[in-house]
Amino acid sequence: MEYKSDVEAIDAFVKKFELLRKEIAKVIVGQDEVIKDVLISIFSKGHVLLVGVPGLAKTLLVNTISQVLGLSFSRIQFTPDLMPSDIIGTEILDENRKFKFVKGPIFANIILADEINRTPPKTQSALLEAMQEKSVTVSGVSHILEEPFFVLATQNPIEQEGTYPLPEAQLDRFMFNIWLDYPSYNEEIDVVKRTTVEEVQKPDTVITADEILFFQNLMRKIPVPENVYNYAVTLAAKTRPNTKAAHDWSNDFLTWGAGPRASQYLIVGAKCHAAINGKYSPDIEDVQAVSTAILRHRIIRNYKAEAENISVENIIDKLVK
Repeated sequence: MEYKSDVEAIDAFVKKFELLRKEIAKVIVGQDEVIKDVLISIFSKGHVLLVGVPGLAKTLLVNTISQVLGLSFSRIQFTPDLMPSDIIGTEILDENRKFKFVKGPIFANIILADEINRTPPKTQSALLEAMQEKSVTVSGVSHILEEPFFVLATQNPIEQEGTYPLPEAQLDRFMFNIWLDYPSYNEEIDVVKRTTVEEVQKPDTVITADEILFFQNLMRKIPVPENVYNYAVTLAAKTRPNTKAAHDWSNDFLTWGAGPRASQYLIVGAKCHAAINGKYSPDIEDVQAVSTAILRHRIIRNYKAEAENISVENIIDKLVK
């Protein structure tokens, strides 16, 4: 990938991004915002938590994205009896009576952690260490995970029997928390027509792992104006109740606000959001565009907000505006 300048590289990125969306749309009907956010987080080196009821094609979406990106893909079904070694791998004695490490499913570029809240914290933390460190440690030996490395975890919001909600510190590792909604009536008709016939469309691979790494690094190079930095940090600070910068709504309706990682992700996400729209530098609108998915899982409502039926999204809208 030889581009004369970063500007030319961003122009090429816009074309690639549109191509990716077009290929994914061959399989996934609608969900444009979800697809856009997932792709933004991939190019921002972030991980995603997808929350939605069963049957909304969360697994199919992840599978399709891995095909289009031409990356290796592992699906881990989280269950109450899943052990950390089932994710990261284990050491076995080979025929020469030497210990040999057998890699687990975590050694892939895209990991689908299906129903992550169905497994105990010990196993969740094995995955979260890999997300944070991009490596796993077995018997004191560190094994580096191949880049690009990206975790998409799914969570079912309704069935809370026998689940282990992710602790806040672990939720914070996810760049985006994306809610999937039911399709519209026409979209659902389209889904049924496409999936109940013999021929099911297959997407083509349109980008290589090297190109993904190149564009991930390109996103980091995008310059950010001072006022955008100020806006992002102020927005995160407004969510922290009983601090100097807190917004009145935060004091009234929140028990906990977003940490500095939110500010970092707001800037990185804004850079990528600007790039996909052909801009060479982000503005405040780009920060606002990614703010809901970034802040949603980082702020905790108090009983008053729940009693008055004020949602996390209502609070974020208020702070953004």
